Amino acid sequence: MRIPDRPSAFTSDSARDKYYAVYDRVLGELWPVPVDAIDVETRAGSVRIHRAGPAEGDPVVLVAGAGGNALTWHRYIEPLARTRLVLAVDPLGEPGRSVQRRTLATSAEVGGWFTDVLAAVGAERAHVAGFSSGGLTAVWAAVEQQLGGGGRVAALTLVDPGGFAPITGRFVRWAAAGAIASMLPRRLRHRMAGVVDNGLLREDGLVSLMRAGWSFRRRVLIPPAYTDEQIRELSVPVQVLLGARSTLHDAQAVAARLADIAPSWRVEIVPGTGHSLPVEAPDLVAERILTFPGQARPGIATPKHSTDNR
Repeated sequence: MRIPDRPSAFTSDSARDKYYAVYDRVLGELWPVPVDAIDVETRAGSVRIHRAGPAEGDPVVLVAGAGGNALTWHRYIEPLARTRLVLAVDPLGEPGRSVQRRTLATSAEVGGWFTDVLAAVGAERAHVAGFSSGGLTAVWAAVEQQLGGGGRVAALTLVDPGGFAPITGRFVRWAAAGAIASMLPRRLRHRMAGVVDNGLLREDGLVSLMRAGWSFRRRVLIPPAYTDEQIRELSVPVQVLLGARSTLHDAQAVAARLADIAPSWRVEIVPGTGHSLPVEAPDLVAERILTFPGQARPGIATPKHSTDNR
């Protein structure tokens, strides 16, 4: 387990200001609906949230993965906000407009800052959708609330999440290849997206934000994979969407494991996608969020070769 010794932060004030300028530009270019940005205080720092959709109701809360923030979800805001209050979060420890002030050295501390967010916005029954390491944050928040006897996380959608298998050299090489390819000219970068199996490289706005974020030093907790007991103890409804070609884990092996130890979970392997599942199949992921928990709406097809445990 890698335990951080200090908070994540930009290398300098000027680096932070340059990043914020790119952030604001990309937000203006990509965000499809009016932005209601708020900052809430948590036990570990200030968290930026973008609100959209109806003013009331049980929210869908979107949590990005490593190196990402609320802007990662720009394709999801309009379809989700038609019927649901949507809260897109800049996670603590990642580049964005949240400001981390305390080290997050345990899973309980990570889950804690996120439950502070839910409390601050008055969310009573949140459907939390987390991608990659954002899935870890979502799970830890659900576990933390169970230990505390309260409950603000009502359901989880985990999109090619971390925590279900150890991180391997294969994933590290994939991430490094994507980082190198992100520096290429646009046309060549788009071609390389298929070569390195990373659909994010076709997202020009997000790539420019990623480049600006090289000045950010991530110091985040990397825990071991969940034990079977930890998975069984999770009491809220959970669906897991896995990229068929994910380099983060063996999707078939994860699906088989969950079918055995968490048969009530809905698990789906999405063909034609890798770890960049949220940008490679946004319509499918948005639809799965909107129709879970509960039965899918008529006319929604489950992708071929999916593993679907309801």
